[in-house]
Amino acid sequence: MDAQARARPLDLVVGRKFRLGRKVGSGSFGDIYLGTNMTSGEEVAIKLENSRSKHPQLMYESRIYKILNGGMGIPNLLWFGIEGEYNVMVIDLLGPSLEDLFNFCGRRFTLKTVLMIADQLLSRIEYCHTMNFIHRDVKPDNFLIGLGKRAQICYVIDFGLAKKYRDSKTHQHIPYRENKNLTGTARYASINTHVGIEQSRRDDLESLGYVYMYFLRGSLPWQGLKANTKKQKYEKIMEKKINTPTDVLCRGFPTELRAYFEYTRALRFDDKPDYAYLRRLFKELFFRKGFQFDAMFDWTVLNLQAGRGDTAAVSSSHHAVAAPGYTSAMPDRRPSPPFLNPSTARYPQDNVQVANMGGGGYGLQRSDSRDAMGRKGAYDQQPPEATTQYQPTSYAQQQQPYYHRSQPSPQQQSRPMVQRGDSTTMMMGRGDFLDDPTGAMIAPMRRIQSVTRDVGEPPQQYVQLPHKYPPSADDLPGRFQRY
Repeated sequence: MDAQARARPLDLVVGRKFRLGRKVGSGSFGDIYLGTNMTSGEEVAIKLENSRSKHPQLMYESRIYKILNGGMGIPNLLWFGIEGEYNVMVIDLLGPSLEDLFNFCGRRFTLKTVLMIADQLLSRIEYCHTMNFIHRDVKPDNFLIGLGKRAQICYVIDFGLAKKYRDSKTHQHIPYRENKNLTGTARYASINTHVGIEQSRRDDLESLGYVYMYFLRGSLPWQGLKANTKKQKYEKIMEKKINTPTDVLCRGFPTELRAYFEYTRALRFDDKPDYAYLRRLFKELFFRKGFQFDAMFDWTVLNLQAGRGDTAAVSSSHHAVAAPGYTSAMPDRRPSPPFLNPSTARYPQDNVQVANMGGGGYGLQRSDSRDAMGRKGAYDQQPPEATTQYQPTSYAQQQQPYYHRSQPSPQQQSRPMVQRGDSTTMMMGRGDFLDDPTGAMIAPMRRIQSVTRDVGEPPQQYVQLPHKYPPSADDLPGRFQRY
């Protein structure tokens, strides 16, 4: 390639079949162009990165796309290679990001839209985890909708910060580490990420929860904080996150949102999340509200009201592309869709103890937890037998029913604690019930006193979970498993 071609990347033909069009975005890792497949005429997205970049990441990212290829909601990698002084990646052309659509809809999504996309986003992250990678930069900009017939599908992009968290063959998990720098976007980063703990599957899910609340609330409590340096700003964001109780974060919205955070924040470092439980949490809320999975998102409604046939009319007109770190320009107008009125249910005081528990990260104990372990029992008002408190930090199996340990290990007890509010655990006898804002009744939990333990180890308290919420068999080898 001569000097003139290097100066004018629009002259590039990459992979002998893709011609660059106009530049549609840029970022810290390179530029993104609209491209055309010269054989089929199909439009594609082409990412260029200077091969002399101090921190090249395009080759790494292309390898992850190749590994994830074939998964629902994963853009196809069409070509990767080097052209002159550029690393080049060609992938499917997609529609606007959820951040773009959020702006288009007046910076607020209805509960119905959030629940419909929540199911998809959770599935995308679960697929990445199944393929041994954690994303580490979950945010609205990194979820795009498809074009044309795929306009109802949410795609996940930007794997430049993704990391392999376990061995592909042995499934050996990466070791727990501390003093790590913040990787990702501070606004949506988990508390463990802020305090420097190595990220794992739980952190992707916590970040996803912040995305849900961002869409429902319109903003998060730690947005707009001022500081002199980026480090100071990150510290302020972390402080605000830790000091914002889940009942404050989720106030005015269904308790399932609180249950989501209580579950994800209580996961230990190497725990395998129960994705099916989280998905069921939102699906049952969806149908309880009387919604239908009709793919009528807020932006779809606005398009129909404006006389456009479908979402593709908005997507294609702005040439949004699936490019890591880039978003397309959306119209500078923010009409207000007919939002649903948020729930006005009052919640009991959230008495929470947040503990930095080593490999367990931040664990939570609640005195007023609702049926976060077996959703159906709360709705049919026939609650199963249960035990005294809910703390899904880890699970252990002993035939049927299932158990998990509710007392931290000696190593965990040695970790520093950050306490908020009254952490006294509510002890209830059999037959006592907690009131639920939905009008259903929640059964208390019954403590299991006799559990085999190692010689010299302090007594452990296990709690019995209802049969309706068994942990995954993959995580429970043998008669029971203890952490």
